[in-house]
Amino acid sequence: MSVKQIFISLSFGLVLISNVSTATPVVYKAYGATPADIQTAVDQFRAALGEPNNGATPGSQYYGRREINWDGVPDSFSAPNKLPFDFFNKNSPRGAKFFGIGSGFQVSGNLGVAPVRFDNIKAGYSDIFQTFSAQRLFTTLDNNFLEVRFFVPGDALKKAFVSGFGSVFTDVDRKGLTTIEYISKTGVVLYKGVVPTSPSGGLSFLGVYFKAGEQVAKVRITNGNAALHPLNSDNSRQDLVTMDDFIYGEPQY
Repeated sequence: MSVKQIFISLSFGLVLISNVSTATPVVYKAYGATPADIQTAVDQFRAALGEPNNGATPGSQYYGRREINWDGVPDSFSAPNKLPFDFFNKNSPRGAKFFGIGSGFQVSGNLGVAPVRFDNIKAGYSDIFQTFSAQRLFTTLDNNFLEVRFFVPGDALKKAFVSGFGSVFTDVDRKGLTTIEYISKTGVVLYKGVVPTSPSGGLSFLGVYFKAGEQVAKVRITNGNAALHPLNSDNSRQDLVTMDDFIYGEPQY
């Protein structure tokens, strides 16, 4: 059994970790050179959150989960344009709003419409970032931090919580820099997970499910140690990371 196989089998085995607060989350991790290498972990995390995928159905549903894969975002809200912070609660009601300290958010362009995989920011970025679900990716602009807060889908004001959250990342090169913090309604960090590194240009997945009823009001994501920027390159000093699919429990209140 290879090191990679050992790592994934441990992650798939419903590892219980309780080193932060009183949470007992189930952690799913995987990494690899291609989408197939992380598919099993993604699917097991989906199964833990439950069926169905409720898509853009307004209002909190009794069962299931929500997913964002970026590919249905209109070109008018994609590169080189910015994505509104509340697009996935207002235009496509999935109960998520994005907050950051940069200049906004961007979904990469469609082939034939705009440069793909953030070549609009810097030529050559498409060579280091691949997709899990073709063909779009997501990034913050001018910063590498993101906060996702949860709301009742379609309601601008009613805050909600989820039972878990996971994301696919592309080109995580340096260990310990890319993380997800899971935060309660009272601001307690329930758990901080480190996203596994992948082969250069590969994919990583981290998903955490809170099976004991803990309520996650928001997640804070750190992508590498530098932002996508015309002056920044992926090298020994700068680890540039982007995101693909978001998967999370049905927002409840």
